[in-house]
Amino acid sequence: MPTPSQPTGDERRPRAMVIDHAWHGLGPGLESLSGPLGAPLTRTVKLIVLPLIVRPALRPELAADFLGPAQVASLDGLIRESGTRLAATAQWFTLLKRTRRALGIVAGNPQDLYFQRCFELATEHGAPAAGADATARAVVEDVADTVDGRTVEALKDHLADAVRRLRLDAKLAAAWERRDPAPSDATAAVALAAEVLEACGAPGPARNSPQYVSMVEAGHGGLFGRALWTHASGVWGHEDLPTHLGLTARQVPQRPEVGRGASTATLPAPLDRTLFERLFVVLQSSARREELPTVPELVKQEAGRSCAPLGLCDESLRVAVVLGGRLAVGLDPLGTGEGAPGRTAAHRAVNSRWRREASALRARRMTVSPRPDPDGGVLDALAQDLRTPWAAYMRRLWVRLHGRDVRDAPLEDLDAAWAVLDGVARSVMMDHRARVRSALRTLSAAPARPAEQRSA
Repeated sequence: MPTPSQPTGDERRPRAMVIDHAWHGLGPGLESLSGPLGAPLTRTVKLIVLPLIVRPALRPELAADFLGPAQVASLDGLIRESGTRLAATAQWFTLLKRTRRALGIVAGNPQDLYFQRCFELATEHGAPAAGADATARAVVEDVADTVDGRTVEALKDHLADAVRRLRLDAKLAAAWERRDPAPSDATAAVALAAEVLEACGAPGPARNSPQYVSMVEAGHGGLFGRALWTHASGVWGHEDLPTHLGLTARQVPQRPEVGRGASTATLPAPLDRTLFERLFVVLQSSARREELPTVPELVKQEAGRSCAPLGLCDESLRVAVVLGGRLAVGLDPLGTGEGAPGRTAAHRAVNSRWRREASALRARRMTVSPRPDPDGGVLDALAQDLRTPWAAYMRRLWVRLHGRDVRDAPLEDLDAAWAVLDGVARSVMMDHRARVRSALRTLSAAPARPAEQRSA
């Protein structure tokens, strides 16, 4: 497995920046695939640019986060060569959304449901022409039929039945009582996780890492999950860090409830979520719902999964939680603990990339400034995120692993595990970058305070 990517010189450029620059060079006609400032939407990159144009699986030299000059030219060329097809994709998407409204269909996110279909239509037909309305209607109806029974609305209807809710609650209670909360030693799992993370930074392939295989075969993920049920402490070498690293707001996870609703803005910690909230996230975030079981089967499986160690059934995914926790407690975007004991090659790679974020360096200095916060607490909150990055990391990691568990997609080797662990780190970093920029824009737009107020 290649070393976790990071810039090694001025000649290397972030892949995201290359995509953004090439996208802006395509000109008008891409508005329905772009954000307010003309950059490609996150879903455009995730669902169209990377899997259908760049295709990193076939072009591994373009899979890194930072690209050399030759790779930059190759990626730029791929996107620019696809300009006509992307413009046609945007036109098809506009037509499919209009057709969807005319048919009164409201379930699902149109971008998730139609982006890839629109690219396929653009590849096959070019821009919409004669007969496009009939084609659009057929596609919208086909997608609606495919995802039927796999929507949040279907989940609400399924759990609205009082008798079914009582049976499901009894099933949850029985599964929770069958747990084995015997005290477990999570320290050994964490120690082995450090060896695995060191292998992630070593040169050469690491897919056959004996430490990773050993962790999965010995059930170290399950042992760690059972340790959370017994309020274990001190496993990370820092007494002030909870063993669960924010996966629950309680000392130990409680038996999950059935639940009746969910809101993205108010979702609790992963292990505190109701059955409804767990499946709500899966249904909301799934780009290809046809790959999911139907709602009754989803509910049936989730009842057992929610009472399993770490709320996951697959052992390789549980091991990924342990690896992610070991990585998370060593995240240091501020560079305050460089050279601290216990840092692995994976830590050095991720921390170096985070600290080299040129666009956020000034903002980070502001977040740790002792001066009074002029915007009423936004910078204080950002500073706290930087001091405890493990909280956001573990929450996002669990959601991704849960999605894989629902789809029966284990992490077959260390390559696959590292791709998830590193991907979550990049995601958290980019999210924080966006929040910092937003805070700075707000501050710069605010009227200056009178001198007497500032000196008071």
